[in-house]
Amino acid sequence: MRSKYSAFAAVPYYVWMALFTVAPLAMVAVFAFTDESGAFTMEHISRVGEYTNVLVRSVWLAAIATAICLVVAYPLAYIMSRQSGAKQRTMVMLIMLPMWMNFLLRTYAWMTILEKNGLINRFFGLFGIGPFDMINTSGAVVLGMVYNYLPFMILPLYTIMVKIDDRVIEAAQDLGANPLKVAARVVLPLSVPGISTGITMVFVPAVSTFIISRMLGGGGNLLIGDLIDLQFLGNAYNPHLGSAISLVLMVIILLCMSLTNQFGGDEEREGMLV
Repeated sequence: MRSKYSAFAAVPYYVWMALFTVAPLAMVAVFAFTDESGAFTMEHISRVGEYTNVLVRSVWLAAIATAICLVVAYPLAYIMSRQSGAKQRTMVMLIMLPMWMNFLLRTYAWMTILEKNGLINRFFGLFGIGPFDMINTSGAVVLGMVYNYLPFMILPLYTIMVKIDDRVIEAAQDLGANPLKVAARVVLPLSVPGISTGITMVFVPAVSTFIISRMLGGGGNLLIGDLIDLQFLGNAYNPHLGSAISLVLMVIILLCMSLTNQFGGDEEREGMLV
């Protein structure tokens, strides 16, 4: 009786997945391997190679943004995890606070900060420096990625690190390990699942973004997300080519996720609190 009830309760989930996950993926696959008449073709898949430079640029900038997020988030997450309960809740709220604002508004704010007449160039202008060309550059795109997706790196790391028992760290210190060894041989191995999850949660949206690159990168920093967007909503309307590019991008993302998951498969590790 219980198993029947559980299966019945899962029906809404199956319907949701079928309508909004399986069906769109199937449509993408169909459009990628068919032409305007509906006949099977590999032409659109073969044309994806024409945009290799855009794909490489997207992966490269997303990888840089992910690495920066990891470097910034790791010590911050560790500091948060060692605080008292009230301080932890306050710090988590402060990290989540910018995400309550609309994504477009947050990105638009960076446009006003980085442009030639923006806040940064005005500040440097007080000292007779500049103006600097910061907007419409690859650096601006990476900055936008880091700003928007940094919480997705901090929270998984914090969730894992808060489970690390303080007694494990104290035991390592009692055995003569200095802070560097404690970080490298105790904290880092135990936080690998959080690193894996954070990398996935940052890299996947970063590699497929189009709003950030459009608003902060200008036309000279076209990413794969912009290219897909142009095929569906732009003047170069070609949903078959757009679906083919989307399919290739999904394969690349799945490969990257499979690589990161190799390092974060153990859910329970010695030294963590259950």
